Amino acid sequence: MPTLRDVYAARRHVYRYLKPTPLYRYSGLSEATGLDLYVKHENHQPVGAFKVRGGLNLAAGLSEQQRQAGLFTASTGNHGQSIAYAARAYGLKATVAVPEGANPAKVAAMRGMGAEVLFHGPDFDTARQWIAGLAQERKGTFVGPTDDPLICGVATLALEIIEELPDVDAIIVPVGAGSGVCGTAIVAKSLNPKIEVIGVQSAQAPTQQLSWSSGRNVLGPMTTFVEGVATREPFENTQAIMRKYLDDFVLIEDTDTRDSLRLLIEHTRNLPEGAAGLPLAAAMALRDRLVGKKVVIDFCGGNASMDELRSLLVN
Repeated sequence: MPTLRDVYAARRHVYRYLKPTPLYRYSGLSEATGLDLYVKHENHQPVGAFKVRGGLNLAAGLSEQQRQAGLFTASTGNHGQSIAYAARAYGLKATVAVPEGANPAKVAAMRGMGAEVLFHGPDFDTARQWIAGLAQERKGTFVGPTDDPLICGVATLALEIIEELPDVDAIIVPVGAGSGVCGTAIVAKSLNPKIEVIGVQSAQAPTQQLSWSSGRNVLGPMTTFVEGVATREPFENTQAIMRKYLDDFVLIEDTDTRDSLRLLIEHTRNLPEGAAGLPLAAAMALRDRLVGKKVVIDFCGGNASMDELRSLLVN
């Protein structure tokens, strides 16, 4: 299981290419929610999402043989962009499998960074299983969405939160595969166990939450529009970390996530992707117990497609 020491070691690889992202308090958003709310803007990353931190840390630790063979991974978009960005930075070849119907903006971004993008299957998990076999066939390195170097890299966002806002009381993070919330929890609980770390997932894709709450890995339905959390299978390593560190893990209806996305646009003037709306919706759902506390929500990404934005703003 990754440790705080591993996260500190990852910083030098992350900050070789990236700068800390902003942590802003919007008075209008705090008034609208009734909470002392801060927004961590991971959408300001060069690929528009937090996962780029993990890709850079992973690429920095590859052997020469692994670099020569290239990286293979699956993604609904942001993880793939992270690997594509890191591969370009280190002069590697990246091959990314995406589901049929993947976000075209994210696919274009991956290709723009030099990655080979292959469409396979109806969802992320199908694409992931297929590309793992292709990596073995081509003797390349398969990168799963929850590999330890990825967790340690993305965990640097939590270091930034606590350094800028040391009296933070709670941090709310969306959960897909779980690297973001696990990295956040490792840092927060290691530095100050009183910080509450809350995971949030779509009620229309509840596999990770159901597995966490039951204490055993289970499969759930996956019908959400929120592609960043659209997983139907749990992951052993992130479940173990979440069970050790998480204070709470809530489910949010997609209708409430849409409302939160509109609220984020109105008050931050940033364009969020679906997963970025989940922490705000969770903060509002937990408002009674969070009132009077300093709460940080993870604006995890801004890679919404034009169709998503039209649907959100017109309906």
